[in-house]
Amino acid sequence: MPPIEVFAPAKVNLALHVTGRRADGYHLLDSLVAFAPFGDHLTLAPAPVLSLTVTGPEGAGVPEGPENLVLRAAALLPGGQGAAITLDKRLPPASGIGGGSSDAAAMLRGLVLLRGASLPEDRGLELGADVPMCLDPRPARVRGIGEDITPVTLPPLPAVLVNPRVSVPTPAVFKALTARDNPPMAPIPGFASTTDCIDWLAGQRNDLEAPAKAIAPGIAAALSALAALPGCRLARMSGSGATCFGLFATLTEAETALTHLRATRPGWWSACGALGDQRALSQARRV
Repeated sequence: MPPIEVFAPAKVNLALHVTGRRADGYHLLDSLVAFAPFGDHLTLAPAPVLSLTVTGPEGAGVPEGPENLVLRAAALLPGGQGAAITLDKRLPPASGIGGGSSDAAAMLRGLVLLRGASLPEDRGLELGADVPMCLDPRPARVRGIGEDITPVTLPPLPAVLVNPRVSVPTPAVFKALTARDNPPMAPIPGFASTTDCIDWLAGQRNDLEAPAKAIAPGIAAALSALAALPGCRLARMSGSGATCFGLFATLTEAETALTHLRATRPGWWSACGALGDQRALSQARRV
């Protein structure tokens, strides 16, 4: 059997509202997510035993042992056959764009083909709240702790993503929240254009942005750098940080802005592409 290649796109929280907290400590969220045309790549080949090799420009320090979500995902599916897995890591780890979760979801999709197995009943929720939404990487409104997923229709959203290379522990961000019962997102309308969608998003929030900036001031610098780029219509943090995104009316504007950003901030990770454009999900773009 030839190797199976699976794409694990970056996930971007266009808005993220914290609406409550369960008795078990899990936070309730109301989030709008879209996926990027760039991300990590997995290759799965039949093998006598299960193994993981991590390569790629962002692979340094990523574990290759059983603590990696890719191998934990493999353990969820029956079959018992081995697989030689190569993870080409192109997204910075632990950066608020679902890299590990998207990798785990890609592993599950790949093993369904390799082993002929079925997806777990909880669609990988036990691996993390982001895994179920990453199994079907298209725009969605996600509520609860990540299990309530409703696909939505969005226009392609040209975006520049940037990570200022700062560490932001997710538990610390949630702990620093000053309010955990915030209003949910407004009803999502139909959008006539990209700019209509961006204008609506400007009225939504990421409730984790303020506590994350207090923990890691580099996030504020990233947001300021994005907001200052020509053509940027909205700058916001994704997830619990530290990756931030800027939205633009056209992909040409986003690509021009990325060139400028890389010239002024060469030490930051950055990429651009149209979020939510399903036609582009299999294509890498300037990562």
